[in-house]
Amino acid sequence: MEKDAKDAKEAKDAKKKQIAQAAQKKRTTPGEYMRGVRTEMKKVVWPTRKEIGSFTAVVVLACTFFAIFFGAVDFGVIKALNVALGISLG
Repeated sequence: MEKDAKDAKEAKDAKKKQIAQAAQKKRTTPGEYMRGVRTEMKKVVWPTRKEIGSFTAVVVLACTFFAIFFGAVDFGVIKALNVALGISLG
């Protein structure tokens, strides 16, 4: 039992030490930050014009499909309410 408490205390102390070390790290200057951003942006693989066109088509088709689907569900619910309860919503 005493060993478990000791292990828990050691784990807690290790976590505190790790947090303290992270807090002591040198802060980056705005210039260093922007150089890092520029370096990371050079690593990005940008999509081609053809890929952008196909991605756009997929998004437009998906939005159209869901708009029609949810419009049909809405219409069906309104019709069901009208038949079941005699409620007219417009």
